[in-house]
Amino acid sequence: MTEDRSAPAGGGAGATHGRDRAGRERGRARATGAVARSALSPADRRRSADPARTVAFDVLRAVDGSDAYANLVLPPLLRERGIHGRDAGFATELAYGTLRMRGRYDAIIAQCTQGRALDRIDPPVLDVLRLGVHQLLGMRVPAHAAVSETVGLARSKVGAGSAQFVNAVLRAVSTVSLDDWLRRIGDAADPGADDAIARLSVTASHPAWVTRALRESLVGNGRPVTELAALLDADNAAPLVTLVARPGLVDAATVLDQARGGAARGRWTPTAVVLPSGDPGALAAVRDGRAGVQDEGSQLVAHALAAVPLEGPDTRWLDLCAGPGGKAALLGAIAGRRGARIVANEIAPHRARLVRGALGSLPPDAVEEVRTGDGRLVGEQEPGGYDRVLVDAPCTGLGALRRRPEARWRRTPADLAPLGALQRELLAAALDAVRPGGVVAYVTCSPHLAETQLVVTDVLRKRDDVELLDARDAVRAVAGAQIPLGDRFDVQLWPHVHGTDAMHLTLLRRRA
Repeated sequence: MTEDRSAPAGGGAGATHGRDRAGRERGRARATGAVARSALSPADRRRSADPARTVAFDVLRAVDGSDAYANLVLPPLLRERGIHGRDAGFATELAYGTLRMRGRYDAIIAQCTQGRALDRIDPPVLDVLRLGVHQLLGMRVPAHAAVSETVGLARSKVGAGSAQFVNAVLRAVSTVSLDDWLRRIGDAADPGADDAIARLSVTASHPAWVTRALRESLVGNGRPVTELAALLDADNAAPLVTLVARPGLVDAATVLDQARGGAARGRWTPTAVVLPSGDPGALAAVRDGRAGVQDEGSQLVAHALAAVPLEGPDTRWLDLCAGPGGKAALLGAIAGRRGARIVANEIAPHRARLVRGALGSLPPDAVEEVRTGDGRLVGEQEPGGYDRVLVDAPCTGLGALRRRPEARWRRTPADLAPLGALQRELLAAALDAVRPGGVVAYVTCSPHLAETQLVVTDVLRKRDDVELLDARDAVRAVAGAQIPLGDRFDVQLWPHVHGTDAMHLTLLRRRA
């Protein structure tokens, strides 16, 4: 599952404003000597809840209680409650950072509850504690403000009795530095045994099965296992917001001019613009659909499909799993400039509506159709009907954990088997739908070997009419020779290497 399916996510803008507000709170605390008074009794602490912290709490409850997605819950809450600027940034960083680092914080909280197991703590109380620990250890909020404001939140949301418990736990957390906490929880996860996975998983806040899968993926793609810690750290860093300037509708220079304030071009594609701060929706080009929010890795794989040379006609392109439409809009914009047209297929009606919205700004002659249908049937329905086909397959989304902070806690190894079966069916259908001489791009926003290399290997084992192309050539044609790529014909991007989501790309040509 790809980044443009979740955009806009809380990224660099929220983190920047969150740090600004945390700095103001630290300044106020220093001016009043409040840092030294972090042990105030609950009766002396704030009794009401700060609006920004309340929004962050409500996001955590929605994510936990109804399987909602933070990036879909937070923006409307901020608008409804009139929270803007630095306060909105603070709420964004607090909610997203707490969700990312939940595993680390739970291990720390467990050492401060005087033997009370986490599963014996009411979930709303545990969410309040997590928010408080993130302020203490993950943000620049002074100890007094973090404890006092979180106790006020507890009083407002979970009652006075629980607020006393929250106060006691946070006071215990605040007496130990982050570095010391990391040593403590690492030792507890790895009591004398040489289990680097257990230690890394708890300190870097990833489920152990995800940490193990990422290690295997690094090795399987020819990268040293020593990069694992850097990869996990990159997953935990708030990403900057990246925009795509859709070709023929707007150029990157115009978007840069509208953004101002330190915006910069992307590293790898001519269409990427990176925002250091601010609301992307405030830009005219984003409001009218000439530009959109899209990770640069997502842009790069779409550009790479368009860059593969073809012999014969090149007039009909297909995005087989198009929702919510980011890659389809970029491909459609490129296709329109070449006299080609795109068909965007999506199985879910509500996601197909999102695709129509994303493609709404493209010239009418660039879009043949946005349809609702099962992508697994397209090969039977239109055999050989397309020149280029994108299979942006549904996946675990392990490549976009920095943008989807709750995903790491929702996915399980049991998800791999059904997703793998679907991925194989979709790739087989795409190879039937492309004409001889045409090209298929198999893309996932996951580096998991079971969703990338193994899927392609299994599908190709059953066919003698497909050849594997060197995807590095297509990527370099877009990004330049300097982009670091491995020794394989497929391409795996990495957040700690390329600054993108961990997109996978395999290019295949149908033979006659």
